[in-house]
Amino acid sequence: MAGLNGGIRGVDNVPSKEDLVTTFNSSGNFTSASSTSSVDVLIVAGGGGGAGRFYGGGGGAGGFRNLTSVSVASSTTFPIVVGGGGSGGGNDTAGSAGSNSSAFSQVAAGGGFGGVNGGPGGGSGGSGGGSGAVDSTQPGFPASGGSGNTPPVSPSQGNDGGSANITSPANSGSGAGGGGAGGTGSNSNTGTAPPFGGLAGGNGGAGAPSTVSGSDTTYAGGGGGGGHFQSAGGSGGSGGGGNGAGPPAAAQDGTANTGGGGGGGQHTSSQPDGSGGAGGSGVVIIKEANAGDTIASGMWDMRALYKYVKENNWVS
Repeated sequence: MAGLNGGIRGVDNVPSKEDLVTTFNSSGNFTSASSTSSVDVLIVAGGGGGAGRFYGGGGGAGGFRNLTSVSVASSTTFPIVVGGGGSGGGNDTAGSAGSNSSAFSQVAAGGGFGGVNGGPGGGSGGSGGGSGAVDSTQPGFPASGGSGNTPPVSPSQGNDGGSANITSPANSGSGAGGGGAGGTGSNSNTGTAPPFGGLAGGNGGAGAPSTVSGSDTTYAGGGGGGGHFQSAGGSGGSGGGGNGAGPPAAAQDGTANTGGGGGGGQHTSSQPDGSGGAGGSGVVIIKEANAGDTIASGMWDMRALYKYVKENNWVS
């Protein structure tokens, strides 16, 4: 209850510390606060690149590790590694895998590459890459999407990419979507191609949310597969996945610092070589509880003000 306290009317208060959040968009070093004994940390690896034309698979999202109460030593410097996204493939070329991210001996695996038309399928990784279209007359048949959560960790860091197998030589298909942290990539749309325009690429798998940064943000969406000739590309998964190519749009890169997979390629007017999109780079975000600035609210009596100023624990 309010009262007279040395000339200032107000309630007694106790100062508290804000949480301290540190974000690494590239590799560096992290020094823990003197009061820190554990941290919450988000580690997202680089997304895989989408394959080039024709009908390339979308890249898999980088591994997503959302960890709480990780033990750390106070006042200690730790190396932080943020993985880059894999490059998109050129004409009839698979994408490349994303690179790992790591912090405090915990590792998120790079996303798997998108597979090219004719096989082999998508690459394995944090989330698996989608397969390029493969029909039963091609030596790469059958081809599957890459496996997610590779190597395995618990909780799982990602999901599988979609498959794009065409069982009838008379049919055609599109590229499959790459896996995301929150869902698998969609399989290819297959069927009789003429009239053109109905065989859109498979969608990328959805990403997953984290609140470590202080806001609810989604990361690690899979890349969409490239559409069949004159067909739309698959949509990239929420959390930075790039859309697959479909006329006139070129394949999109995964969004930087989300670990999103790159979209699969197709020959388009804006991208005649049909290149796949590059994967998005990863990110590491660290939260130290009660290690930030001192905060306080309300009115303060003069004795308390003097005490906290003397202790260098007062924020004006």
